[in-house]
Amino acid sequence: MELVYKNEKALFGIMLAVSLAVWAGLLATTMGMALVYLLLFFVTYCFAQSALVSWLRGTGVRITAEQFPDLRERIDACCRRLAIDKPPEAYLLQMGGSFNAFATRFLGNDFIVLYSDIVDALEERPDAINFYIGHELGHLKRQHLRWSALLAPASFVPLLGAAYARAREYTCDRHGFHACDDLDSAQAGLAALAAGARRWRQLSTAGYAAQARQSSGFWMSFHELVGDYPWLVKRMAVMRALAGGNEVEQPGRHGLAYVMALFVPRLGVGGAGSLLAVLALIGALAAVAVPAYHDYSARARMAQVVGVGHDATAAVERYFYAHGSAPATLEQAGYAMADPNHVVQNITVDAANGAVHVFPADLNYRGKAIAFTPSLDENKRVAWRCGSDAIPARLLPADCRE
Repeated sequence: MELVYKNEKALFGIMLAVSLAVWAGLLATTMGMALVYLLLFFVTYCFAQSALVSWLRGTGVRITAEQFPDLRERIDACCRRLAIDKPPEAYLLQMGGSFNAFATRFLGNDFIVLYSDIVDALEERPDAINFYIGHELGHLKRQHLRWSALLAPASFVPLLGAAYARAREYTCDRHGFHACDDLDSAQAGLAALAAGARRWRQLSTAGYAAQARQSSGFWMSFHELVGDYPWLVKRMAVMRALAGGNEVEQPGRHGLAYVMALFVPRLGVGGAGSLLAVLALIGALAAVAVPAYHDYSARARMAQVVGVGHDATAAVERYFYAHGSAPATLEQAGYAMADPNHVVQNITVDAANGAVHVFPADLNYRGKAIAFTPSLDENKRVAWRCGSDAIPARLLPADCRE
């Protein structure tokens, strides 16, 4: 099977010729000043890309032989199958229900990222995960990321830039297909993208691929021509054909849509476009990084709150062993709250069962408590269970997530 989509090489040649002409024109007309702007853009890009990679390394779970060895083995096996000598760094990332994966590159290092929800959704069909891995490895194998800067001037040319982006996606789908052991696994991977974590099992791939016949109208043609991704129904139709299924005849696009798409440039770099590209990248990073930082700060404060709670439970436990009952107050247990960071608003003990309730000072969680509930084990020793019905579990330490 040819792993490169039929149009990608031709479109790459056109993109390269256009871009080289633009670069040469810029150097000639600006007397070399374009190099200064390119340097400034490169520095800006490095800062933006370093933020993404730093966030990945500081937030995602790196997939290694010790951490998720099953995924590491799959990635390495896909690399061998696709003749990639140096496997990239790989990370598992929780993105709040998003189904996706992506590849990136920074200072000569390659990265792939798998979203945890898609991995979990395909747990019973793990070979389908190979489709996502292979798809992202396809970007690295074909050096799409390495060429992107050189091809930047042509990337915003109407029709051309978007057509090349779509061709790359078809190429990477073929790499994902080749990385699977079972010919139907790639279809399962696309089915999960289409129908979600549960319903993908019941999706008729044949019926879904047949929807591609409806993509010939003006609006669907126009929005595909100005977009970077082929319609998912078309990708499914191609996967079914590669797997030996009934091929769905892909309809032609509406002629007027081509005319209209000529007036819609794809966002690229250079001049005002470069500023918009940088702002878009910074905005995207902020949209991910700011909530992640807020969660990180909240988790740090909750860890301190739980630490105060542990001190109080220790006092209650000592009182119980000495008197055989729970104290009426924490003062009776000899506890004096030590809270130098002022993370706790109040802390109480239930005289009936000895449960300790700690109320965070964080304004977002005022009046909401973390409960430490005691029980006696078989050795008559006090065991504590920590949790909260009102505070999100993701913000609590691992031992406080019921």
